[in-house]
Amino acid sequence: MSLPYGALTVDAVLFDLDDVLVPFETPAAWQWAWRPQGPVLGERRVRAAVRRSIRRWDRRRWRGVTGREPPADLAALLQHLRESLAAVAGRSLPEPETEAVVRRILRPAGEVERYPDVAPALERLRAAGVPWGIATELPADSAQWLLRRVGLDPARLFVSGEGPSPLPDRAAFRAAVARFDLPPERVVFVGDLFWSDARAAARAGLPSLLLDRHDAWPKVQGGRIVSLDHLESALAAGGTSASADEAADDAAE
Repeated sequence: MSLPYGALTVDAVLFDLDDVLVPFETPAAWQWAWRPQGPVLGERRVRAAVRRSIRRWDRRRWRGVTGREPPADLAALLQHLRESLAAVAGRSLPEPETEAVVRRILRPAGEVERYPDVAPALERLRAAGVPWGIATELPADSAQWLLRRVGLDPARLFVSGEGPSPLPDRAAFRAAVARFDLPPERVVFVGDLFWSDARAAARAGLPSLLLDRHDAWPKVQGGRIVSLDHLESALAAGGTSASADEAADDAAE
């Protein structure tokens, strides 16, 4: 079966993992990883810190795609998480504490949150006969751990951050698409970052959709949703496009 995508159709859906199917950089996740015994972190402040941090990470990954910096590998991801922790904490933490918190973020042992819109969306895809898979820049063991913790099949993981060319490299998108045995233009990618997910997927030939759970890109026009409840309607309307302000930001990079 197929899904409408603007004037076209797509035959499969490729999801990013973290903050798309599984909560990852959320106030509750940082609370458990850093201060499981309290004090309670201010949710509004943490959300603002995370929003700023993921925008910086998006830019860093995009600069790797466009050749302005080396590709964002696992070392870059770990550095991003360290910087996110410092932003959440409001200060730099001692290195041993930082390393311990980052390990817990990547492999949480506490209760893992679940997004209430994920299971219904995947069930709708199943009922429609539309195949789906997962691609992530996270290490394979972390990704599989998170999938098991929320009851999703780790076999759905098509590419992780441990390949020779991790996301958002064009080769990683193409490797994931090959698992469907479909051309890239028939597989839509759903990611939570504007430049290095939605735009990077488009560079690899995939239609794309921005799931902006952090409300980090409110000015993006078209193809932006804040919940998978709107997956099908957003696909039918077509993909993402940048506002004039977002395009100016890109030109300034």
